[in-house]
Amino acid sequence: MITLTKLNDDEFILNCDLIETVEQSPDTVIALTTGKKIAVKESPRAVVQRVIDFRRRITIG
Repeated sequence: MITLTKLNDDEFILNCDLIETVEQSPDTVIALTTGKKIAVKESPRAVVQRVIDFRRRITIG
């Protein structure tokens, strides 16, 4: 799970297993496997880095 920020500055926690794609157009838009799309303030690179960091934490323990 990763913490992200919606465009209205509300933070939320996303189950990163649901991420299908991350695009920038010009806002970062995350498409989920459920069909839902979420626009966030973080850059695509930052989203990917948070997913990597999360996976490392759960793998290493």
